[in-house]
Amino acid sequence: MARPAFPDLASGMPVPLLDLRAQHARIRDAVLAAMMPVVDDQTFILGEPVRALEADVAALSRTKFAIGCANGTDALLLALRAVDVGRDDEVVTTPFTFFATAGTIHNVGARARFVDIDPKTFNIRPDLVAAAVSPRTKAIVPVDLFGQLAPIEEIRRLVPSLPIIEDAAQSIGARRKIAGEWRMAGEVATVGTFSFFPSKNLGGYGDGGMMVTQDAAIAERLFKLRTHGSVKTYFHEEVGYNSRLDTLQAAVLRAKLAFLGEWSAKRRENAAYYTAAFADLGDLTTPFVDPANESIFNQYTVRVPRRDALKEHLATRGIGHSVYYPLPLHLQQCFAYLGYKRGECPESERAADEVLSLPVYPELTRAQLDEVVAAVRSFFGR
Repeated sequence: MARPAFPDLASGMPVPLLDLRAQHARIRDAVLAAMMPVVDDQTFILGEPVRALEADVAALSRTKFAIGCANGTDALLLALRAVDVGRDDEVVTTPFTFFATAGTIHNVGARARFVDIDPKTFNIRPDLVAAAVSPRTKAIVPVDLFGQLAPIEEIRRLVPSLPIIEDAAQSIGARRKIAGEWRMAGEVATVGTFSFFPSKNLGGYGDGGMMVTQDAAIAERLFKLRTHGSVKTYFHEEVGYNSRLDTLQAAVLRAKLAFLGEWSAKRRENAAYYTAAFADLGDLTTPFVDPANESIFNQYTVRVPRRDALKEHLATRGIGHSVYYPLPLHLQQCFAYLGYKRGECPESERAADEVLSLPVYPELTRAQLDEVVAAVRSFFGR
């Protein structure tokens, strides 16, 4: 793709990192039409839209079961419980991710075993996962970072005996070609977990999450765990959680799900526009998508050695941006008890110093894209 034409200097138009108001303006009528029957029916907890959304997400992810829950963090927590991860177990995961990935491991009583990432995709390295497995390892939690799937099939090949909890919070609708066949986010893991936080590609009007699986026994346990460990009211087979997806949120998400494919395609189009526009900037590395993947670009994340200077430059020009993530989890104060030191996950540490995410949401206009491009290029004197 040839580098597009764009203005030499930014005109001063502010461009937010994400604009949910622009999205809402387009889909408002569809969402309200989905919400009002819930309001009229007054069935706000585990109403029919929850079951319908679960069926829709199971179909999208090509899984047999989908179980809604209160948020993406709970989706991970419940999934870990469902495969019997508990006190003093180890779970192998990445340090370059949102806090919930490892926080949930801690909160079920287990210990996170951090291994480093591929510097190009930012996803966990399967060879390092295999090397980190010990007799105490009970599960593996790879993350589909920024919208492209981790190489779960390779992890499974190297470590076939352990359950894989796929943190797909940023990748609903993404896919990966495995053995010549497209497989969806959540499809091949033991349990896949999604987040419907408002900023996600499929975001609700509040918190929400979901778990998907092909395993009937795991699905049955997840259904119990989300409602205090109970199937029959007031009778509890185990201690679970109060983690139910609100009916109103399910109605909103069902209405928005109809747009997800279109939104993902527009994100890919916007990403390609940026990548072509930045092709001659030698000090800026654009996102690498594994040829086996079709990303949904939850974020468009570049690498820049002078990242903090670029942040200041963009801020003065009103260009939204963010750093996902500024401090890897193995160096967070709350995980000091695990004993990790700087230098043990060098690629994660280097990424944390260099990454910067730019606006990529589907409602961006060509003028807004050009504003971002011009602001970035002006930093490099181009």
